[in-house]
Amino acid sequence: MLLLDAQDINKIFTMRDAIQSNKTAFLLHSQRQTEVPVRISFRVNEASMSQFMPAYVKSYVNRIGIKIVSTFLDNINKNTPVVTAQVLLLDHETGEVCAMIDGTEVTRIRTGAISGAATDILARNNSKVAALFGTGGQAHRQLEAMLMVRNIEEVRIYDVSKERIKSFVTREMDTAERFGVKLVATSSPEEATDEADVITTVTTSESPVFDGKRIKYGAHVNGVGSYTPNKRELDLSLIRRARVFVDNKESVFAEAGDFIIPINEGKYSFDCIAGELGEVLDGKIDGRQNPNQITVMKTVGYAVLDVVAAWNIYNNAIRAGIGREIKI
Repeated sequence: MLLLDAQDINKIFTMRDAIQSNKTAFLLHSQRQTEVPVRISFRVNEASMSQFMPAYVKSYVNRIGIKIVSTFLDNINKNTPVVTAQVLLLDHETGEVCAMIDGTEVTRIRTGAISGAATDILARNNSKVAALFGTGGQAHRQLEAMLMVRNIEEVRIYDVSKERIKSFVTREMDTAERFGVKLVATSSPEEATDEADVITTVTTSESPVFDGKRIKYGAHVNGVGSYTPNKRELDLSLIRRARVFVDNKESVFAEAGDFIIPINEGKYSFDCIAGELGEVLDGKIDGRQNPNQITVMKTVGYAVLDVVAAWNIYNNAIRAGIGREIKI
């Protein structure tokens, strides 16, 4: 079994690699080349949850894998990632575990790459101003992914903690210099979103983080952070105004409070959702239909993304001779 930690992954798997990996995963899922049950979740306590996410990808990789991921909100006060995980990849001929890969880093890069892929497919090509809500463990990769696919000139950062905003902006100066972008600390959601072309939310908020009525026509929004039925980052006004896409219908319909809450209130319907991002890649449905259209991509994540990413990381590691082998 090959063990790969975060440092190993970052040597052999770039954000550009991850975005392409996700596009492949979305396409395979649209072509029914995957089996992916809805994740199994256990509530450990009010602030903690552990989840088990298996998937089988038939063509391309022909691999079975599972990600075990835990979200412990109190970790933010312990200088420990809120989200921690491991990915196990199985050999398709023997069923043995052939790799254990740092799932925290896989989650960070592939989740950032979801927004990167969605922004690349749906956002206007001339997008210049972006907003990022949330400065936690996912935020760096979300920022990198947006900047990788569009020539963004300014990114406005918002978080409920002013100290975390300040710390994030300081921490990301190398990223800003690398992409030639200006990072702006904001004091309100309105300051972050007004006239923004691309907006990404990656928070643990239980209620909408900005006013959807203020979002300008032509903007693209990535809803990333909330993934339980009782939480939502995006409000009803936004999803009513937008052409909405999801990563995986079955998972989103079961888990995304952004839709479940207004549906339970009789104010929205899953029929209003245009479809999955993979269906756009597969040519089954249109993506953005005109420059003034607001688009939304809602993701809760699903294991096909992890298995395809893990397979690419594993192959790259074998070719590069990276990682530590152990006998089991």
